[in-house]
Amino acid sequence: VQLQASGGGLVQAGDSLRLSCAAATSSRRTFNSNNYSMGWFRQAPGKEREFVAGISRSVSITQYADSVKGRFTISRDYAKNTVSLQMNSLKPEDTAVYYCAASWSATVKIITTPDQYTNWGQGTLVTVSS
Repeated sequence: VQLQASGGGLVQAGDSLRLSCAAATSSRRTFNSNNYSMGWFRQAPGKEREFVAGISRSVSITQYADSVKGRFTISRDYAKNTVSLQMNSLKPEDTAVYYCAASWSATVKIITTPDQYTNWGQGTLVTVSS
């Protein structure tokens, strides 16, 4: 599975951004993202990669890190094989490279740890100025 993230940029505190991640297979097989748990992580300079938001397979249960709860919204479009992260009320501490991740899952449990994801996008930089 190949993931392509986009939508990062430079914004001011309080602004909004929408990140998108498109999933596809490298082969000619039709890709069905319905069976994949997907998530967004971020990594600031000098810090470890941290969980931001996740969305389950099938029924789209969501989970958020406490630091973004109420400001960020994760969603997915099964028909387009995409997952998005709407980020509102951005703060300077949200500055990081944001990565989308996907992993085939047999359950609707949301994956929150990086090492459990098997597929990663290339990352998109979000910079929030004060």
